[in-house]
Amino acid sequence: MKKIVALVLSMMLLVALLPSVVAVAADKRVVKVASWDVYGSAANYHEAIKAGFEAANPDIEIEWVDLASQEYATLAGSMLSAGDQTDVFIIKEIKDLQNWTEQGFLVSLDDMVATDAYDLTGFAGMDEVCRVADGSLNALPFRSDFWVLYYNKDLFDKAGVAYPTGDMTWDEYADLARQMTSGEGIDKIYGTHYHTWLSAVVNWAVCGVDYTLADGNYDPLKYFYELNHALEDEGVCMEYGELKAAGLHYSAAFYQGNIAMLPMGSWLIGTLIKEKANGTFDFDFSFTSVPHMDGVAAKSSFGNMTAMALSKNATNAADAWTFLKWVCGEEGAKAIAAVGTRPAYVSDAVAAAFSSVAGFPSDEGALDALLPSSVSLEWPPGVLVPQLQTIVNEEHTGIMSRESTIDEGIAMMNERAAEVLGN
Repeated sequence: MKKIVALVLSMMLLVALLPSVVAVAADKRVVKVASWDVYGSAANYHEAIKAGFEAANPDIEIEWVDLASQEYATLAGSMLSAGDQTDVFIIKEIKDLQNWTEQGFLVSLDDMVATDAYDLTGFAGMDEVCRVADGSLNALPFRSDFWVLYYNKDLFDKAGVAYPTGDMTWDEYADLARQMTSGEGIDKIYGTHYHTWLSAVVNWAVCGVDYTLADGNYDPLKYFYELNHALEDEGVCMEYGELKAAGLHYSAAFYQGNIAMLPMGSWLIGTLIKEKANGTFDFDFSFTSVPHMDGVAAKSSFGNMTAMALSKNATNAADAWTFLKWVCGEEGAKAIAAVGTRPAYVSDAVAAAFSSVAGFPSDEGALDALLPSSVSLEWPPGVLVPQLQTIVNEEHTGIMSRESTIDEGIAMMNERAAEVLGN
């Protein structure tokens, strides 16, 4: 009987307290954020962001609006056009930032940045990419992958050759690749590997300089095409035609263990850590900063970026700005980096968080490579950029397949780009 009475009293107490519990929950202000793969492959960093931000801001709750990845730009654009009151939109591609800015869907962040003296220097120049159309800062960099130089430590150790450093010129890199090349047939060791993409071969021309692939002049690519062709002819790297015919993915090529160096994006770091743990390959790997041109600062790289923007129809703009500041700043970047995802913000603390991931290479050069001196955009935003991309990639195929000479291919790039740009 006493147990029954106690149970009844407990239930009565719970009922009495319920309104206050509901009131506490209702007091939490909500910020809605549109993204993709919230519960899929990117769930780890979405969870890390929500947990970290809500711990730092217990009166604000993050509510993810999960959109289909393949249709994200279309769905998000429709929401913005229809006046949907989601507060923050992640911007998957820079062209969407330009379109949504021109359509008046986004809020300029300039006044908020000025009022809060918000430090933009941690974005390594990528914040300038967020100034499109009218020159206003209409988003903040959120995630950014940039290119680094991976290498097989076992091959260097076996050859008795020092590992690549983060301050090599491209000529020094080529000499090192030649030094690491040996053998024939199944015993062949390649000093380096070029994937078939334009970016893997010549995009180094945009690193650390005032030049973009949308400028319409492709003469700066000549040095890198000549470098690639020379290394191909000397057997230092696999041939483009061979790679295209085999459809060989750059990761699969590296897993084979016969490639000493591989220039590739920082997205591969997490993949290599995971695949080594899974037993896909068994050699030790590391990475360092990509080589640089003469006269260009070491640790200059290029890459792509996703950003976050505040919608003009946001119902909770003040808290949305609080979220943007946190998630795109150092604290949010550390939370993202700690689960193996590369944020846009660059700092020693963020690099330390990234390097704390189990399986991250222990070499000092790897940690240092997470602190690029600058990150140039692979392709800048622009209405004519898609046409220029088509032209350059078509001529790139001709050059790499040796159907046209380097000079002929670049001349065609310049001529066709001039027609598009009206020069």
